[in-house]
Amino acid sequence: MYVPFENLPLESKIWIYQSNRKFTEEEFALIEKELKTFIDSWAAHGTGLEASYVLKYNRFIILAVNQEVQMATGCSIDKSVEFIQSIEKEYAVDLLDKMNVTFKLGEHIAHKTLIDFKKMAKDKAVTEKTIVFNNLVNSIEEWNENWEVPAGESWHSRFF
Repeated sequence: MYVPFENLPLESKIWIYQSNRKFTEEEFALIEKELKTFIDSWAAHGTGLEASYVLKYNRFIILAVNQEVQMATGCSIDKSVEFIQSIEKEYAVDLLDKMNVTFKLGEHIAHKTLIDFKKMAKDKAVTEKTIVFNNLVNSIEEWNENWEVPAGESWHSRFF
């Protein structure tokens, strides 16, 4: 069951999927319709999940579930991954590769492989102050506080 993202409790579980390329406005509008349809039918053991999504920077799809109402289970998480895989196929993007880093270069959002990001750190093209997207956050509260952070304050700090 879809609920507005801002109405979910801060403890809600989230999953962040970053695209290897920027979506167009038209693509994001279509993805938003598909997300609403998926979330309206998303269930765990036959019980609808109180869930939502947010789309950010034409690159990120964030799914959220209020686990106080109904826990997301293995099967329901599998369904969400299948949904994300269908988005990957439909739009020819990569959303599941965790070996990539997305970060800000001024107002631009950059996406590099982990190897390229390490090289950029070594070459001082990015620094500990570079804003990175920490997609390892697990809740809306963590997302609000620790998603966009200086690289030196996230798991990326090991590259400096």
